[in-house]
Amino acid sequence: MIIDESAFRGRMPARAGDLAVERHGIEPVPENNRYGKPARLFTVWFAPNLTMTGVFTGTVGVSLGLDFWTALTAMVLGTLLGALPAAYLCTWGSRTGTGQLPLSRLAFGAGVVLPGVTQWLSSVAWDALIGLFGGEALAQLLGWPFWLGALVILLLQGVVGVFGYEVLHRLQTVMTFVLGAAFLVIGGKLLSGVPLPATGSAHGADRLGAFVLTSTIALSLALSWAPYASDFSRYLPAGTSRPRMFWYSLLGMVLSFAWVQTLGLWGAELFTDQTAAGVHGLLGGGALGAFGLLAIAAAAVCSNAMNDYSGSLALQATGLRVPRPLAAAAAAVLGFLLVLWLHAADTTVRFQNLLLFVGYWIPGFVGIVLVDARLRARARRGAPLDIAAELARPQPWWPACTAFVAAFAAAVPFMDTTLYVGPVAAALHGADLAYYVAFLVAVAVYALLRRVAAPAGPTRQTPAAG
Repeated sequence: MIIDESAFRGRMPARAGDLAVERHGIEPVPENNRYGKPARLFTVWFAPNLTMTGVFTGTVGVSLGLDFWTALTAMVLGTLLGALPAAYLCTWGSRTGTGQLPLSRLAFGAGVVLPGVTQWLSSVAWDALIGLFGGEALAQLLGWPFWLGALVILLLQGVVGVFGYEVLHRLQTVMTFVLGAAFLVIGGKLLSGVPLPATGSAHGADRLGAFVLTSTIALSLALSWAPYASDFSRYLPAGTSRPRMFWYSLLGMVLSFAWVQTLGLWGAELFTDQTAAGVHGLLGGGALGAFGLLAIAAAAVCSNAMNDYSGSLALQATGLRVPRPLAAAAAAVLGFLLVLWLHAADTTVRFQNLLLFVGYWIPGFVGIVLVDARLRARARRGAPLDIAAELARPQPWWPACTAFVAAFAAAVPFMDTTLYVGPVAAALHGADLAYYVAFLVAVAVYALLRRVAAPAGPTRQTPAAG
């Protein structure tokens, strides 16, 4: 059967600064369309994390009863653990010319619909989590109702997501300096007038549980980039230094998250209401306060545009032949509806629950694709990677899907949210170990099932195999 793949191919940027609409979808980027240097990975992973979402995440440790330095240690540890796999997966982009969810068809075969739909829905959820702050900031700056501020933010991010890869990279380069200046100002204000929350109320086993939960929340934020990772390196030339790609990506993620989370910890009393009012109150009125609010709104656009872009590739990876720009726009529309729901009731509770739940599936996904990549490399026995040949022989769907579901199920007793606290998490005084359990179970189950699964021959089931 011949599959129409016109929706998966299209115009590609040809060089840095080529800002026309990228119509190319999930098909591997050919080598003659590759360009760029690994240094651009620093800014593309730095600017999107300078958001109020990261700042609010930083307040969690203090709200759980930890002192500043203990909470900061937990945050940095969790961020580093979450950023390591994301930075490593980013190096796959130059080797394959393929986005992360499209590349996972190697492991999932026709079952890629499961993580593909999950990732697309997660990108919509992230639109709401981040758009919440941007909408509030713009509404407060211009005197608008919240819904109008959120609508403008979602429209702007949708436009950037539609334009695609090169516009995203160029925007993040500029915003690294703009948002960096804004958060330097916020940090300076905290330093000059806000004391550190030096003491905490948690003690003994409760303190250890709070430390683990704080670390897990930080891990979830950094690890959330893993299913996006190679989307933003797929146009780099195949010969690009992988160590440099890894370190630029890792530093971009860790430094940005550590920075904004430190500000959140420091100014926890100002920021725990999750609104832009805390920043505005800190900076005061006038030009400085307006600049702070505008920076929060711009940060939401920068970060959410990446959600819409990667969400469009994830949707195509499921086999849905919708043009990539249209899929990116659809994610922004649904994100607007979700951000209205998030803002309508107990925002604090809904925010924390949504933040955790959108990430519980990711450790299992990461474990599966890592095992698949390792087994394929072993089977090649040192031969060069031929991505077209690899995509022509995806694995049967059931080993990866079974491991994916098993990993999530195994993690449930270890979860700690306000909606549900698993029995193990409760026994461990709130320590959330679900991410670690999900990863280990996925690796073990998938490695075992791959041994018993029949080897896959060439197939044309998935879009890339046409």
